[in-house]
Amino acid sequence: MSTQIFNNQVAIVTGAGQGIGFEIAKQLSLKGAGVILNDFDADLAKQAANIIRGLGGECIAFAGDASQSDIIDGMVAEAVSCFGQLTIAVANAGITLFGDFFDYPKENLQKVLEVNLMGSFLLTQAAARQMRLQKSGGRVLLMSSVVGHQSHKFLGAYAMTKAGLEMLAKNLVLELSPYGITINAVAPGATLTERTLTTDPTYPKMWSGITPMGRPAICEDIANAALFLLSPFSGHITGQSLIVDGGWTSVSPLPDLSNMDA
Repeated sequence: MSTQIFNNQVAIVTGAGQGIGFEIAKQLSLKGAGVILNDFDADLAKQAANIIRGLGGECIAFAGDASQSDIIDGMVAEAVSCFGQLTIAVANAGITLFGDFFDYPKENLQKVLEVNLMGSFLLTQAAARQMRLQKSGGRVLLMSSVVGHQSHKFLGAYAMTKAGLEMLAKNLVLELSPYGITINAVAPGATLTERTLTTDPTYPKMWSGITPMGRPAICEDIANAALFLLSPFSGHITGQSLIVDGGWTSVSPLPDLSNMDA
């Protein structure tokens, strides 16, 4: 890709204080886009935006719960106020709450649904409204997961939301395409992030052993796929889900969950 392929583009990336979201926001910004970087943690959002600006990118921190409509509307307004438009929306914010199906708490289910599904739906809606108003098209990307395709113990609620996001991308083709807006999903497999490394020190070894490519993904692997679907090179791709998992879903061996607090 050209170094500045996202010149004159403006993006919102939610849940981008660290991990995959941060890498997507960073790469978009360093390749020319103005970025509104969201995270629930205000300090994390500010720190992440400062890092990107220090590297030469244009990035504005916007803290808040990305499942709430007032925060989403605020991000869209901030993008238009600061950069004059909105052309890219990446619904990356999401939470994973493991739990045995038989004892899964109602409050956990509600939170997973709110953040993963409602937040993504509302961001897509608000961003698409702005893109329609601009009459210049745009890109929407939803962040799914391999567990939207394959069974994974203790992740029934999470998996349901991720499969739902992929159906949302497929369904909205009918309503967004007339306005030149594409919508796709990326489904990461096991990925080395601050969260996965902190919660499970055995994560790299475990997933290296059951991933055909011999290692879990790194954030750059997922960001590379995301940037392709957000770029001009993918203009005729919409309603699709791209799995980035080193081949795991082809064979689907489950990790050892004996130490998982379910």
